[in-house]
Amino acid sequence: MSYSEFTTTIDVRPDDIDMNQHVHHSRYFDYVLAARIDQMDRCYGMPMADFHALGLNMVIRRQEMEYKRSLVLGDEAVVTTSVSAIERRSVSVNFRIANAKGALCARGSLTAALISLETGRPQDLPESVVKAYSI
Repeated sequence: MSYSEFTTTIDVRPDDIDMNQHVHHSRYFDYVLAARIDQMDRCYGMPMADFHALGLNMVIRRQEMEYKRSLVLGDEAVVTTSVSAIERRSVSVNFRIANAKGALCARGSLTAALISLETGRPQDLPESVVKAYSI
């Protein structure tokens, strides 16, 4: 199945910059997570608050990133994501991060598992989540 791509633009902030004068590698995942939070609400119509109201949360189970080019102060991180797979208890997402000129800076994937807020145990994805993410 093919899923939709969505894009979020995030300004690089001074506190994102490391001693080498580029964005610290750990911030790239922050950009991806910020983009997913934005897209859950804006694009999928299912913000994180909806998960919490159901007593559920998404936690990262696996992540992988290949760095290609540095982002620097004054850049915008243009984060494009798409669901790559929906499993019984998790959603996998591919992503790319480019600068505002369109040059690829990083790419990778992550898998988020659904858990119960009460128990912390994995939960099956409700049909409403599968439907929302299947666009």
